[in-house]
Amino acid sequence: MKWVRKKMTLVAVVGILFGGELLQAGAADAAGKKKNGPVRVVVWDERQPRQKQAYPDFLGNQIAKALSVRPGLSVTSVSLDDPGQGISDKVLDQCDVLIWWGHVRQGLIKPDQGKRIVKRIRAGKLSLVALHSAHWSTPFIEAMNSRAKEEALGQVPAAARGKAVLKLLPPDPPLYRAPKRSAALTPAASFFRNKDGRYEVNLRLPNCCFPAYRPDGKPSTIITKVPEHPIARGLPKSWGVAHTEMYDEPFHVPAPDVVVFEERWEAGERFRSGMIWNLGKGKVFYFRPGHETYGVFFEPMPLQVLENASRWLGAQLP
Repeated sequence: MKWVRKKMTLVAVVGILFGGELLQAGAADAAGKKKNGPVRVVVWDERQPRQKQAYPDFLGNQIAKALSVRPGLSVTSVSLDDPGQGISDKVLDQCDVLIWWGHVRQGLIKPDQGKRIVKRIRAGKLSLVALHSAHWSTPFIEAMNSRAKEEALGQVPAAARGKAVLKLLPPDPPLYRAPKRSAALTPAASFFRNKDGRYEVNLRLPNCCFPAYRPDGKPSTIITKVPEHPIARGLPKSWGVAHTEMYDEPFHVPAPDVVVFEERWEAGERFRSGMIWNLGKGKVFYFRPGHETYGVFFEPMPLQVLENASRWLGAQLP
């Protein structure tokens, strides 16, 4: 059996996908409303005590308060300590866009809970916005796993795909441990073909992290790479975040369909800080700026991004 190793690659042409997104966005009304009412936004927050250094009423409540006064959005704030960990069916049934903040209590949301949310994303019932340290949140991890599996099987010839065997390998390094710069990028897939013609795929799942971070609160500059995208509406080509944590590439996730924002620091680090993935009939948007002890979500530009994302993602649902 001869093995062929290859990195995960994006099969679709980004330009075609992005063009389609613009057409769909144009079909929504100017307020980004769904036909049957406002976009229903649920802000989920683990609510850790350290947030009080910058957010007297917790980070998630601040985001919800800021978005709730903007027309066309109906906003609810929930937490890990609420019934059903804040993600009961009752809550999710009334959610179009789920904004997620997690940090030190990520593991309390178990994989089955994340898969419940991904199932809803794929069915077009909601879309996910993962903020900053929510790169290791269970819903984001399960969404990236789902996308990685889709891409791996997509590289098997269509005629053989139905009989292909997909073996999932844990991230290396394991989840909740940052990769070294020398670590092989994840996700990554290995393929071989048996004598009977059946394909077997070994998929190394994504670590969903990056090799370096620096929580010193130094400013960053965000470059709007796709100014015509609805999430970038009203934002300048270049804008700053006064105090934030630094993350440095490479980010171990599947290749996104669109990179709307790139973030840079004076020391030379860079990060794809606004990324979109299509996932079934829904979408996932990752927005990087933040840290629970810096008041990023009091600043107008990051809040504008969340408003734009909520409107656009809500309008995209079938």
